[in-house]
Amino acid sequence: MGLPHHESAMHDQPDESVRRLWDSLDPCTLCPRQCKTHRRKGQTGFCDIGVEPVISSIGPHFGEESVLVGRGGSGTVFFAGCNMGCIFCQNFDISHHRHGQQVTVEQLARSMLELQDYGCCNINFVTPTHVTPAMAEAIKLARNNGLTVPTVYNTGGYDSVEILKLLDGFIDIYMPDMKYSDPKVAEELSAAPDYPQINREAVKEMHRQVGDLQTERGVATCGLLVRHLVLPENLAGSFEVIDFLTEQVSRKTAINVMDQYRPCYKAASHPPLARRPTKEEIQTVRQYAIQKGLNVLTD
Repeated sequence: MGLPHHESAMHDQPDESVRRLWDSLDPCTLCPRQCKTHRRKGQTGFCDIGVEPVISSIGPHFGEESVLVGRGGSGTVFFAGCNMGCIFCQNFDISHHRHGQQVTVEQLARSMLELQDYGCCNINFVTPTHVTPAMAEAIKLARNNGLTVPTVYNTGGYDSVEILKLLDGFIDIYMPDMKYSDPKVAEELSAAPDYPQINREAVKEMHRQVGDLQTERGVATCGLLVRHLVLPENLAGSFEVIDFLTEQVSRKTAINVMDQYRPCYKAASHPPLARRPTKEEIQTVRQYAIQKGLNVLTD
């Protein structure tokens, strides 16, 4: 068996990548919004987060996909703030209201090691796009102090390819959302009309770095795992997402066709979102993904 992704790649992962990530913070070009605010000077952009990350919670989580949970749970780090503006966000208190506590890189690295000691089978960074400099530096510090479990980049999928390239070697498992296929829907629901194009390029870069999802004894060790949330009336463009994965990424792509949508936050302002998707809507998408040959997770 070959080296884990981070062990093979981190040999060549220079401090230069961490430095360039920090440089991208001021003016901020960390995500496709290109706010260009000076976060080191106290300015904030769309995500409304400054230099240091704000964390709402850290701990073992057993509600993720089974390939991420294992026996000890997924070691989740929930970052507050978000570069998406989803009107139906189920974690709006974290993403939009930014509830949490500011932490240093050293505190974050220490927490990662504590999660590993607890028995978590990975470190799962939830919504990390806007805090990648601190995340990458903390990963480097934690690995220098004994972190060996895989790292998971659990993102809304609105990520810059240029920044993702700087993360090559820091991340073992990429877990992006693929939310939309239609720019108009992406603008109405998440204030991101360029999301479909940006998201697809990001997913291709993630797959280039880590390949298809790999597991050992049923637990993910590296690779790409796509999440796709089925929305009512096919607002998410589910079939186009599946076609893209099979035609431009890999027919072996692991995908979780998610049925968890429920009206939250400001969903009532967009009437099609006022109901949950039907069982038929969900099953049709799942069956299409299976028919196209994707690795469709069953949980």
